[in-house]
Amino acid sequence: MNRMKVLVVGSGGREHALAWKLAQEAEVFAIPGNPGIAQVATIIAGATVSARSISEAVQNHGIELIVVGPEDPLVAGLGNELRANGIAVYGPDSAGAQLEASKAFSKEMMAAAGIPTAGFRTFHHAMEAEQYVRERYADGHSVAVKASGNALGKGVVVSDDVSEAVEAVHSMMVRKDFGDAGSTVVIEDRLRGREFSLLTIVGDQNFVSLPVSQDHKRAFDGDQGPNTGGMGTYSPCDWVTEAMVAEVEAHVVHPLLLELKRRHISYRGTLFTGVMMHHDRPYCLEFNVRFGDPETQTVMRRLGKGFLDALYQAATGGIVEPVEVLPHAAVTVVMASHGYPGNYVKGLPIQIGALPSGVELFHAGTALDGNGQLVTAGGRVLGVGATGGTVAEARQLAYSAAKLVEFPGGFCRTDIASHN
Repeated sequence: MNRMKVLVVGSGGREHALAWKLAQEAEVFAIPGNPGIAQVATIIAGATVSARSISEAVQNHGIELIVVGPEDPLVAGLGNELRANGIAVYGPDSAGAQLEASKAFSKEMMAAAGIPTAGFRTFHHAMEAEQYVRERYADGHSVAVKASGNALGKGVVVSDDVSEAVEAVHSMMVRKDFGDAGSTVVIEDRLRGREFSLLTIVGDQNFVSLPVSQDHKRAFDGDQGPNTGGMGTYSPCDWVTEAMVAEVEAHVVHPLLLELKRRHISYRGTLFTGVMMHHDRPYCLEFNVRFGDPETQTVMRRLGKGFLDALYQAATGGIVEPVEVLPHAAVTVVMASHGYPGNYVKGLPIQIGALPSGVELFHAGTALDGNGQLVTAGGRVLGVGATGGTVAEARQLAYSAAKLVEFPGGFCRTDIASHN
């Protein structure tokens, strides 16, 4: 029996994890890929992340499904263009991708759908935003300041005092530290509680959620330092109950999808829901329109059969069946470049020892130099993923493997999954 041919679009740790999982059930191709993805998929040389280039690859290789990893091509309309050419795409059109491209749009959708979320206001001018911040603190509230545009997971400042909040507004709107992403800001009342991420596969007819994972966003141990794109994840999360997940699906995911349909926005792809349990009630912090990273590196390790079919059915308008979930736990520890999430040096040589069974290395920011040497090419370089009978076992294995990955200045948090 011929295996389905699938093309994964992207070049990071998320795409490596997706390609690794899909390769268990399909023949996988990738554009543009990375050295790790090349171990499990065929990199289409010379191809670019454009509708024309991808359409040519579909014709040349008989590809039946496109899985778009990162959000930027989706926001730019890649899904629209490929679907117009009759190609099955897993990933929303540009209208749905606004859920991530614009926090202002996302919060407006939450309000329209009656989704529980923090009180908020949207601002286009710095002086008005700063005045509102001062008013909220004068009234005894704390706030979170968010760049409305996509800032790679870093454009959020949860403020401890009014001066920090005002500085955040100044950083985003005046200094333009996040470029155009900070031209509009959303200022929310600060919620307090534990957070978790829910990844949901969405089709026209239904949706299916994947196992919950817990992300660690801060750069350093003890949740200290600046926000990053994610320094590690684990699954399962013992404190997140099935009832909590069901409540999020009923009061967040389902109402959002109804509101999208009311606006005639078709959504075929992943809905990433960031949730905070505030006073024992789930509140929606944000939506993303793709698989989270590094959450995906952990979640893929927990899935059995059915993942490929779920993506294909979602992409083609069929009924999405639940994906098999394996009984073991998984932990991912991110190895990052010195200086991340700020400035860092690229091109440093990476040395990898003999990894134990149960460990997978997902390449997030790597490249091959002219001599074929694996080198660093990003802030988050590698995700060291391990499985075990419990989170504690998987954690121990992941950290023992992380010691076998070396590059100058490389670091990781030492407390990932230590408080499950």
